[in-house]
Amino acid sequence: MEQYRFHLEKYHTGCKKQCPKCGCKACFTRYVDSKREITFPDYVGRCDHEQSCGYHFTPRDYFQENPEILNTMMKEKQDMIQISLAPRQEPQPSFIDYAIMEQTLSHYDINPLYTFLARCMGKEETDRLCRLYRVGTSKKWGGSAVFWQVDCQGSVRTGKVMLYNVKTGKRVKEPQPHVCWVHTEMRLKDYHLRQCFFGEHLLPLYPDKQVFIVESEKTAVIASHFMPDVLWIATGGKNGCFNERAIHVLAGRDVMLMPDLGATQEWQGKLPMLKRVCRSVSVNDILETMATEEQRSQGLDIADFLLMEDTPRMILQKMIDRNPALQTLIDELGLEIVEEP
Repeated sequence: MEQYRFHLEKYHTGCKKQCPKCGCKACFTRYVDSKREITFPDYVGRCDHEQSCGYHFTPRDYFQENPEILNTMMKEKQDMIQISLAPRQEPQPSFIDYAIMEQTLSHYDINPLYTFLARCMGKEETDRLCRLYRVGTSKKWGGSAVFWQVDCQGSVRTGKVMLYNVKTGKRVKEPQPHVCWVHTEMRLKDYHLRQCFFGEHLLPLYPDKQVFIVESEKTAVIASHFMPDVLWIATGGKNGCFNERAIHVLAGRDVMLMPDLGATQEWQGKLPMLKRVCRSVSVNDILETMATEEQRSQGLDIADFLLMEDTPRMILQKMIDRNPALQTLIDELGLEIVEEP
């Protein structure tokens, strides 16, 4: 991972604080100085709620408001502190053994996200998509989903571990965000993370498909079920791996960006960078044109809209929830849902 002098504090129990803007607890990460020469005030940091809050006060902002602190340091150290903090040398990416990833592609019975997806589109389809996209299960927090990042060469960069609510399919964020990285949990030494797109390993398999890029890994999986004619991949967040280094895998491809509500303008700013490598690229703003103000405040994405209307499987599951004996009847008679063409 690139070594910056001023960086967000690495996650550990109790490190998340109350956001000075939105007031939410355990969602604010402070900036720290790796040289431990500067202790920033409590308001220098970033809120996790990028869409609804968006608070981000950087060390650069702090030094611009307090130039005397920077000047004092310059005199004491007699050298210029580069706030831009560009890395001096690019480390080679580290990888995780492919067999480790393969071992996680099971135990879906304890995986809340898998259970939610199976209720929406059926167990067989969920099995297929989890295998296709490399979605595994972790013992962390009792069965979190693992979204593996596998590059075009088939090398495993890392896996993002996140816990989901089995009923809503939403991330569990209370009492703190339930998200971590496989390489961190494995405590690998000298590990250099270089993220790639989630689903990037599918690019060589479908060279002629148009590529649709979304933020959330879960969204890419869900959208691929409803709209399989295009290839869905994810950045892993509004920024995630969205940088000059990662997008080279999109060279010569036709690309469509599908940002979450509230992120459209920022993703439009990515177009010049993408146009240098893609055959064609554009931003789809259909969500912005059709969304209500409440939906915008929630930062919904395409998957949320796709699941707003119950699928036949979702309707059946609700009936089973109300009357569990119905499942016994279905099993005994060997009944199956016939999807409409």
